[in-house]
Amino acid sequence: MSIKVLVVDDAPVIRMLLKSILEKSGFTVVGEAGNGNEALEKYKELSPDVVTMDITMPEASGIDGVKNILGFEPNAKIVMITALDQRKFLLEAIKAGAVDYIVKPFEDERVISALKKAIS
Repeated sequence: MSIKVLVVDDAPVIRMLLKSILEKSGFTVVGEAGNGNEALEKYKELSPDVVTMDITMPEASGIDGVKNILGFEPNAKIVMITALDQRKFLLEAIKAGAVDYIVKPFEDERVISALKKAIS
């Protein structure tokens, strides 16, 4: 059975890159969102197994997205994806309930292993 992923990032190029990495490795990207509010709507609609979540996004940040999704589904698995200079946000994300984090620029293998670990 394929693992269903929701990819959340405000940069379309990052979403495209993640989708490519994931699909090459047998994951199914069931949806994409551009901010934390959209992430919750898509989560409710698609029930993914795991979510990749950027931190810095317009309207609602990834931290908001994590809190919103976990408020709706306490067992949700969310992996943060962040740029190096966002360490304080990263700690906030982990406190909010994210299960792992990946630092940009990321390596394909790191993404795959983080998602597999998140759902195991």
